[in-house]
Amino acid sequence: MGQRNKSDLLDARMLSQMIVTARKDQIKVPIINKQGEEIKELIKYYQLISKQKTQNKNHLESIVAKDGSSIVSKSLNQEIKLLKKKEKDILTAIKQLISKDPELHQAFLNIQSIKGVGEISAIVLLYHFIKYPDANQKQIVSLAGLDPIKRNSGTSINGKARISKAGSKLCRGVLFMAVLSAINFNEELKTFYERLKENGKHSTVAQIAVMRKMIIISHSLYKNNKVYEPEKYLEYT
Repeated sequence: MGQRNKSDLLDARMLSQMIVTARKDQIKVPIINKQGEEIKELIKYYQLISKQKTQNKNHLESIVAKDGSSIVSKSLNQEIKLLKKKEKDILTAIKQLISKDPELHQAFLNIQSIKGVGEISAIVLLYHFIKYPDANQKQIVSLAGLDPIKRNSGTSINGKARISKAGSKLCRGVLFMAVLSAINFNEELKTFYERLKENGKHSTVAQIAVMRKMIIISHSLYKNNKVYEPEKYLEYT
């Protein structure tokens, strides 16, 4: 107990060196953008409303299944209807906010041109890119917590690779939902996903790989003011 193995010591030494040698231009600090922060707050509120709606739906289903109180059922239906309206109103507010800036609005449309990326996903990705305007593709993946790391400490010799999850949980969440759509409706990403599966990758690993591709492509469209062109997809695979 209390002893460190060689891998742990090397990790500690490397981290120490990184702290000492990291240059100012290597550190990506989020930009405080008033418009971006307002978008973020609206997204969080949207998520809260959506969670409440899901909880109410689940409760309603359990009430109906056991032929429970009609009063409770009626009340839940009314609440669900109200929450749906709130969701719609929040989305409208976010899109109106984005539309005030022509460049931002075009970037929003460009990101949505990827099949599988809906309005919510595009909004979250747009916020992520606004927050880190100087990040390159590798950094933007890392800032979403999708960068692969290998566990090689303690008793593990050949640790399994996993994602760091050190970045934006919000970004990972919407990308995961987008992936479920993309691997069904986006031919290029579907092919990429199926190829990984054929090569023995677990479904989760393959999905994470597609998530990385989606954020890289989205970031490229954002940076270059381009729409998604399937014939150019190989540039990013």
